[in-house]
Amino acid sequence: MQAGARDKAMAVTGLILRASVYITLALPAVIVVISSFTAGESLRFPPEGFSLKWYKAAVNSEPFMTSLWVSVRLACISTVLSLLIGLPAAFALDRYAFRGKELFRTLALSPLVVPMVVLGLGLLQFMAWLGWNQTFWSLLTGHVLITLPYVVRTLTAGFFMFDKRLEQAAMNLRATPWTVLRRITLPLLAPSVISAGVFAFVASFGNITISVFLGFGGETTLPVQIFTYVEHSYDPILAAVSTLVIVVTLTVIAIVEKFSGMDNIV
Repeated sequence: MQAGARDKAMAVTGLILRASVYITLALPAVIVVISSFTAGESLRFPPEGFSLKWYKAAVNSEPFMTSLWVSVRLACISTVLSLLIGLPAAFALDRYAFRGKELFRTLALSPLVVPMVVLGLGLLQFMAWLGWNQTFWSLLTGHVLITLPYVVRTLTAGFFMFDKRLEQAAMNLRATPWTVLRRITLPLLAPSVISAGVFAFVASFGNITISVFLGFGGETTLPVQIFTYVEHSYDPILAAVSTLVIVVTLTVIAIVEKFSGMDNIV
C-alpha cells in the first residue's frame, strides 16, 4: 500500500512538473497572441479592449510583408538544398565505411555547437573574400549551413532505424538499385525526410543572427525586420506580426504530426 501511494505521489509530482515546464514555455507566446488583439495604441498586457486593426496594419505594412516573403522564400530554398545535400550525406554516413568518416560527421554537425555570432562573422568575412557579400547567395549559403546539421542528424537517425532487409529482399527479386531506392528506401524514409525538412524550415525561418550578418540589398528577413522595428517603436503591430510567425511555425509542426508523427522526430 505504501509503495502504491508513493508511486502515485511521484506520478502526480511528475505531472505537475511537466505542466509547469509547458506553461512556462508557452506563456510568452500566449501573452504575445493576446496582446495582439488590443484596441489600444501601445503594446501592453492585459490588452485594452479587442480589435483586429493591428492585424490589418500588419498585412498592409509593405516592410513586414516584404520581409515575410523573403523569409518564406529563403526558408523554402534552403530547406530544399539542405535535403538535397543532407540525404546523400546521411546515406553515406550510414551505409559506407570510409577514411575520415567521423571527421565528416563532426563537420556536418559542427554548426550546431559553434556560436552563431562567430559563425556569422566568419561567413561575412568569407563571403566578402569571394565577392558575394550583401547578396542573396551569401544569405542562402549561411542558411543552408545552419539547417544542414538538422537534416543530417534527423536522416541519420532515420537510416539507423531503417530495416535494410526490405532492400535486400527487393534486390533478391532482381529489382534494380534505382527501383529499390524509388519504391522501398525513399517511401519508408519519408517520415524522416518530412521531419528533417520541417526542422530545416523552422530553423531558417526563425534565424536572426546569420541574417543580420549576411542581409542583402536592403531586403531583410522577418525576424530581422521585427528586431529593427522594436528599436524605435513598440506598438502592437509587433505582436500581430509575431503571432503570424507563431501561426506559420505551428502550421509546419502540424504537418510533421500529420505525416510522420511526433514519435519519429529525433
